[in-house]
Amino acid sequence: MKLKLIASAIFGLILSSGINLTAQTATFHNPLLPSGADPWVTYRDGFYYYMNTTGKNLTIWKTKDITQLARAEKKVVWTPPPDGADSKELWAPELHWVSGKWYIYFAADAGDNSGHRLWVIENANPDPTKGHWEMKGKLADSTDRWAIDPTVFENAGKWYVVWAGWEGAVNGQQNIYIARLKNAWTIGSQRVRISTPQYPWEKVGDLVSPGKIVDVPHVDVNEGPEVLQHGDNIFLIYSASGCWTNYYELGMLTASASSDLMDPASWKKSAKPVFWQSPEAQAYGTGHNTFFKSPDGKEDWILYHANSASDEGCGGQRSPRAQPFHWKSNGTPDFGRPVPLSQAIPKPSGTP
Repeated sequence: MKLKLIASAIFGLILSSGINLTAQTATFHNPLLPSGADPWVTYRDGFYYYMNTTGKNLTIWKTKDITQLARAEKKVVWTPPPDGADSKELWAPELHWVSGKWYIYFAADAGDNSGHRLWVIENANPDPTKGHWEMKGKLADSTDRWAIDPTVFENAGKWYVVWAGWEGAVNGQQNIYIARLKNAWTIGSQRVRISTPQYPWEKVGDLVSPGKIVDVPHVDVNEGPEVLQHGDNIFLIYSASGCWTNYYELGMLTASASSDLMDPASWKKSAKPVFWQSPEAQAYGTGHNTFFKSPDGKEDWILYHANSASDEGCGGQRSPRAQPFHWKSNGTPDFGRPVPLSQAIPKPSGTP
């Protein structure tokens, strides 16, 4: 009885203070996690499934409220072998539902960056945090060159894979390539280069620093391709410049959904970045994004990583951040500017 009286008194104080409980639970602040580079999220059967680079394994977060990742159920679904070509430096995993099964696409090597290649694992369970994950093997085209950051998408009944890679066997420039998939774990065409760094904002990539030995002094970067389909257009949002700089930012390629996506001429690059750093928002190195819909399907959101301070590079300080975006009258996306960490953001509409 005393506990009920105490609880009632506390609730009365809250009401009399004017605090709006609904408003408190209807907003969130970035970042969603204190650390988590290369975020990825997909939504299916009422749940968001989230992944990011851990480097050492493949972990899935499962939640109905994407803004509550820190409290979400989390499970390591695949641990690499102790050695071998897929054993080290697991980067940028993505979870996709393809032809009735779950697949995770990721990059890995044997401990030497030059060996990075794409890999695929499969799970037939409707819940990707359950069931058995099976290694399907390396996802490579005939050149079998250095490759990272795979993503897949479907258009007009055909499946495609897009990734970042080297033209040859030597580091110095990362391009974006596309190929058709024969099935979810097999490339069925030659790779085609659809983007290469060409503007100054894509070429901030000096690696020289006092006391540090690097294999190359500078790298021009296009990487982290992500597909955004809207109306009759396909937008490929990618990350440009080195992630080790503050100028890691998002660029955009646009193609018509009815065009030949394997023809480089079908992809038109925007001359300016579409999302970039904001010191006022404590957002540096804004890149490697993904997209998702609100639970009710009414809102579009971008999820990206950024550092909270200048010159924090490609390490564990990068954290995942989400914010809504809108569409311009010409049908192109408007991502706006990074929302400050101090600013409350309304949760995605329909969040339970």
